[in-house]
Amino acid sequence: MMKRDLELTLHEVFSTDSGAVLQSDTERCLYLDFGGKKAKFKYPCLLRLKRKVEAVDIEQMLINPYASDVEVISITACEHCYVLNALEILALKELLQGAFVMFQLNHIIKDCLQRIPA
Repeated sequence: MMKRDLELTLHEVFSTDSGAVLQSDTERCLYLDFGGKKAKFKYPCLLRLKRKVEAVDIEQMLINPYASDVEVISITACEHCYVLNALEILALKELLQGAFVMFQLNHIIKDCLQRIPA
C-alpha cells in the first residue's frame, strides 16, 4: 500500500505588503511568511511571538543613541528567531495584530451563527 502525502492547502488569514499569516487545516498550524522566511507555528507559539513583538520599545530604539538598532526576537519552545530593525518590528507587529483580529472575528461569527435558530 502506497503512502499518500497530505496535500498542503494554506488559507490566508491576514496579509500586508510585508508578509502574511497562513493557516494549514491539515497540519493544524499556522505559517508566518515574513522577511523572506516562512516559519511554521502552533497557535500558542504565534501568540507568544505577538506578545514579544508588542513588548519591544520601538520609541527607545529610535530615540536612545545608546540603544541597539536591531532587536533579537525569539521565544521559548520555538526554533525560530528574528533579528529586526524598528521598521521591521512595526511591520511584523501590524501583521500579527491583523491576524489575531481575524481569529477573533472568525470566533465571533461562529458564535453568532450557532445562536441563530434553525
